[in-house]
Amino acid sequence: MWRDCVKLLLLILVACGPGLQAQTLDREAVRSFIQNMVSEHGFDAKRLQKLFGKARVSESVLQAIARPAEALPWYRYRPIFMREARIRKGVRFMEKNRDALERAKRIYGVPPAIITAIIGVETHYGEQKGGYRVLDSLSTLAFDYPPRSEFFRGELEQFLLMTREQGLDPSKVKGSYAGAMGIPQFIASSFRKYAVDFDGDGRIDIWNDPVDAIGSVANYFRSQGWQPGGRVAVPTLVNGDAYRQLLDDGLKPDIEVSKLGTYGIFPQQSLGTTDFVKLLEFELDDGEEFWLGMENFYVISRYNHSALYAMATYQLSRAIKQRYHDRMAEK
Repeated sequence: MWRDCVKLLLLILVACGPGLQAQTLDREAVRSFIQNMVSEHGFDAKRLQKLFGKARVSESVLQAIARPAEALPWYRYRPIFMREARIRKGVRFMEKNRDALERAKRIYGVPPAIITAIIGVETHYGEQKGGYRVLDSLSTLAFDYPPRSEFFRGELEQFLLMTREQGLDPSKVKGSYAGAMGIPQFIASSFRKYAVDFDGDGRIDIWNDPVDAIGSVANYFRSQGWQPGGRVAVPTLVNGDAYRQLLDDGLKPDIEVSKLGTYGIFPQQSLGTTDFVKLLEFELDDGEEFWLGMENFYVISRYNHSALYAMATYQLSRAIKQRYHDRMAEK
């Protein structure tokens, strides 16, 4: 139903003209938002009115959010990230930022390859940080995307607070179509909670400073419950049909390891001391493959609430780690 609403909205925008349409300050939702920012956070009403007078409703943002990559089947999604170029550049990123990555591991307990893979998946190691004005992206999604308007109004609020705190011009900050910013693609609420000045220069710069980005990603993972030294996922075989009752959209481990055999689930690697796992099914072009996700898999998915994303990140991290170790052994 909401998807149909979005399509209708896109048709209206196209009819009005291509590209960006101005936000209008006579809209009740916009006026209410500005009033809230003034009363709750002490913003200047005239400055916000001027700012939103320059904001634009972006047709391309609405189109992008209506067709996320995570809607693809696994056999089409995985090749987007498991590419030779991305693995090779991941190794170079680890070499160049070795000290910062090792320090992040000591402080936060997150492996260098996991941090590297996240940055590789998000922005190709800082090369593709997004060209949308965040103000346009967030205002479009806050006021013109009903399915998640409440969430994005919250992010728009956090964005204005963040730019005020960091001394940034909110009309100039750029990011993804969904308002994610910088090398690690933090949304504004994540920036305010987890971004750190990891190089100690007195400012947090996730847009241009890979050291701050590395520390911020590691801090985010620790805050989400990353278990140092813990497994992420192991392949498994299934037998019969009983396993199907365990498949759902959740990613939090909820199956007792002691009961796996009851459902015809047979891990292909040791689960160690893990008590709970999550059964994951991934679509291949000629069948399915199954994995058991642990708590650390769930933590990766907090960055992007998708099993496809978490598995692609994990597999990319393993490929980068292996290539990095091979390269170090040659030296």
